[in-house]
This record gives sequence, C-alpha cells and structure tokens, in this order.
Amino acid sequence: MIWAAIDAYIIKNWLEIIGALTAIWSIWLTTKRRMACWPIGIISDFAYLAISYHERLFSFALLLIGGLPLTIYGWWYWEQGVRDEGGVRVVRLTMPKLLMGIVAGALGGLALGAWMKHYDAALPYVDAMLASYSVVGGWWQARKHIANWWLWIIVDVVYVGEFVYQGLQLTALLYAAFVGLAVMGLRDWRRAEAAQIAA
Repeated sequence: MIWAAIDAYIIKNWLEIIGALTAIWSIWLTTKRRMACWPIGIISDFAYLAISYHERLFSFALLLIGGLPLTIYGWWYWEQGVRDEGGVRVVRLTMPKLLMGIVAGALGGLALGAWMKHYDAALPYVDAMLASYSVVGGWWQARKHIANWWLWIIVDVVYVGEFVYQGLQLTALLYAAFVGLAVMGLRDWRRAEAAQIAA
C-alpha cells in the first residue's frame, strides 16, 4: 500500500521531483563555486517553467524564461574568472550597487505585479516581487557578490510560504532547503573571501 502511494506520487509529480533534485544540486554546487552549477540549474529551470505555467505563477515563469540569458551570462562570466584568476573569486558589493539592486527589485516587482493582475495570475504582487528580487539575486550571483546569499535567504523564505499556499508541498520543502543552502553559501563564500584577503 505504501509503495503504491509512493509510485502514484512519483508518477503524478515526476517533473517537480526532477526540478527539485537538480535545483538542490545546482545550488549546492554554487555554494562550492563549481562551474557545473550553471548547466544543472538550466535543467531545473526548464522543469519549473512547466510547473509554474500549470500553477499560473506567471511571474515565476517569466523569471525562468528571462533568467536563462542571465544564467548563460553567469556561466560565461565565471568561466572568464577561472581562466583569468585560476578560480571563482568572490567580490564585495558596494553600497551604491546594493541600493540600486534594492530599488530595481522593488520597482520591477511593482510593475510586473500590475501587469500580472491582468492575466489572473495567482498572487500577482507577491510572485512578482519574488521574481524581481530573484533577478537581482541572480545578477549578484553571476557577478560573484557575497550579498547574493543574504538576498536569497529572504526571497527563499517568502517563496516557501507562496508554494505552501499554492499546494506545492515538495517545492515548498525545496525552498526551505534552499534557505539552508543559502546560509551555507554565505558561510563558504565568506571563508573564500577571507582566504583571498589572506593570500
């Protein structure tokens, strides 16, 4: 009986399972500053693109579509850093760039939320704000700024609530795991920065 229930769950939710596993793997690789984080993240993005469309989380879907060029850029930028510096070196975010990111995230979220209301999107403003700040976090990650981890902690906590509300329990658990991975990433990137300074 238990195995039948597990089989039924896997058959019904196979795409979410693939998306969750590849997402965890990708973020773990990011915490370790490994180049493979980028292609594995693309696999997860495609899985979640289908899921977000089905659940009418249209801002999240747009995030995944729009995030593909950012992922490719991050992959290229990290590759350049490895070629030039021998590894992925972390970089502190300046205060003007931090403020620009916060303002851009808020303005982008408000504009996207207003647009999503016209399409009967689920949670239009919450989803839009999360999508907008995820773009900021993705940019900071691509540029190797440690601050990306602080932003991901906040965004992922709110995403947990959104996915619980939408009935996507596995994805909510995934984003709870992302919070832990973001804390680990913050710790590991700080250690890497300290090692860079010492060197």
